[in-house]
Amino acid sequence: MSEFRVGDLAARVGGTVEGDPDATVTGIAPVEDAGPGDLTFVTSRSWERALSEIRPTAVLAPDGLLADGAPGEALIRVSDPQVALGRLIPLFYPGANGDDAVAGVHPTAVLGEGVRLGEDVAVGAYSVLESGCEIGDGTVLGPHVHVGAGAVLGRECTIDGSATILGCVRMGDRVRIHPGVRLGTDGYGYAQEEGRPVKIPQVGRCVIGDDVEIGANSTVDRGALGDTVIGAGTKLDNLVHVGHNVRIGENCMIVAQVGVAGSTDIGDRVQLAGQAGIAGHLSIGDGARIAAQAGVIGDVPAEATYSGYPARPHAEAMRASAALFRLPDLVRRMRRLEVRLDEAPGRTGGSDGGSDTAGGAGGDA
Repeated sequence: MSEFRVGDLAARVGGTVEGDPDATVTGIAPVEDAGPGDLTFVTSRSWERALSEIRPTAVLAPDGLLADGAPGEALIRVSDPQVALGRLIPLFYPGANGDDAVAGVHPTAVLGEGVRLGEDVAVGAYSVLESGCEIGDGTVLGPHVHVGAGAVLGRECTIDGSATILGCVRMGDRVRIHPGVRLGTDGYGYAQEEGRPVKIPQVGRCVIGDDVEIGANSTVDRGALGDTVIGAGTKLDNLVHVGHNVRIGENCMIVAQVGVAGSTDIGDRVQLAGQAGIAGHLSIGDGARIAAQAGVIGDVPAEATYSGYPARPHAEAMRASAALFRLPDLVRRMRRLEVRLDEAPGRTGGSDGGSDTAGGAGGDA
């Protein structure tokens, strides 16, 4: 079991200690499960209240929370508890990022002619590296990984089991690829000839920047002629599809089941929430935010928030939704008015076209 002084943990994340810096932490736990020996964190007053039921040894908290001090032995003040937690977790769970693999090539792996392996590379069981591919220093390939001919992978990447990296891929450093990812697959490119689809060969590259992470079973197509690009620092969740010739900027966050159609240009720091669909040949500006299940069929300006289908500015989409939810009540009111009109003195015929007598009713509607 790992043990760390609170003071040492605080120094690692640039925090300050309130309480006992010599208190010992042996684990990390969420607020609802934390107890003696644990480090936990809070980011809102609702979590702060949960601490009244427990006594963890140490708590990560920002300024403004836990003004009365730590409920346990120590409080570590940091600007962002979640960021600090992310830096501390590897201390308690070494190898969580696959960085504990032993360098070397498993005897069942198959290496083609001219494969170049950097220093301290690990190649897992039954992996296949085709001819001429290049693997950078410290990169780890899990079991059953397929690297196509001529692919280039950077330094300190982690490629989890059963991922496929085809030969058109050019990958930067410190990239994390989760199980089942497919990089460099053919894009959906077809022409029509006499009513039949005719395949257009896809010959572009798939370029993955430094510090990108791609979640399980996601796919990124190669370019048709040019490149499909995922910018540095961008994070894709599970089951994301990126079409051919899409260009995604740096430090974007793309949540599960998002689909981006071909030739769309996405700027830096864009956030695409779960199940959003982005049509092809569009432009999404820097810092834009697309809500869950939105259907984007037009360009989105920088820093804008869009939602709904078809996607529109979020405030406008909320007003449209509010109006839609009022429809049942409006229909009931209209039917009551029709009944009153039909029953009005001097009214003859139904509400669907009957004539009124002179001085007809309806004035009280």
